[in-house]
Amino acid sequence: MPVVDFGSAATDYAVHRPGFPQPFFEHVGTLGIGLEGQSVLDLGTGTGTLARGFAERGCSVVGVDVSPQMLAEAERMSAEAGLSVRWVKASAEATSLPDGAFDVVCAGQCWHWFDRARAAIEAMRLLRPGGHALIAYFTYLPLPGTPAAATEELVLRHNPTWAWAGHDGRYRVFERDLIDAGFREPSMFEFDLPIRFTHEGWRGRIRACAGVLTLPGESIAAFDAELAALLAERFPEPLLVEHRIFGIVARKVSA
Repeated sequence: MPVVDFGSAATDYAVHRPGFPQPFFEHVGTLGIGLEGQSVLDLGTGTGTLARGFAERGCSVVGVDVSPQMLAEAERMSAEAGLSVRWVKASAEATSLPDGAFDVVCAGQCWHWFDRARAAIEAMRLLRPGGHALIAYFTYLPLPGTPAAATEELVLRHNPTWAWAGHDGRYRVFERDLIDAGFREPSMFEFDLPIRFTHEGWRGRIRACAGVLTLPGESIAAFDAELAALLAERFPEPLLVEHRIFGIVARKVSA
């Protein structure tokens, strides 16, 4: 997996990339995840969408990321929301946090960027017996005739090697990572919902996409101008973009 500097798009992430919505937190709550008083570790926290969501629900939360720019945005956004979250610069594979310190270890939108086997082993180490691991994704769906499909066509013209175009938002293969690390009782869930964007918001969302971030700076500007023209010509505001929430949950069984 190539290294992508998401810190260079930290502002677009913070302003334009939608975080996990209320229905996600309501659903995982029915699975015993994110309950008031739980201790939660968010791996690859980025701008802290999962971390803040769990903190809002009364959890004690630590967010971990390798990018200082992302952590700075996460800290700013949590402070503006009046939330207390501890932010730690570290990798998902080696957090240096204490053994068995958490009830939940989660990762949103990022598991594919990790050394997955090592991250799963680290999650197992960090969880208390009976604790939950959660891998979650919130993915736009490039359905035919939609702004998302037209946008991906444009991304591929600028970046033909981008491998994530056309993804359906399901990451079932990651269940094996947790099982191989010793987790038990794995299960998956998914549901779809539309998200509303302005043209500006959708452009910012796509500038924070790996297929665009890996372009040279001048190419990003050219892409963004072409996307603005495409949206103005073909897709009036507001844009309703279908998204899929997908998750994998597993437990560290009691000794």
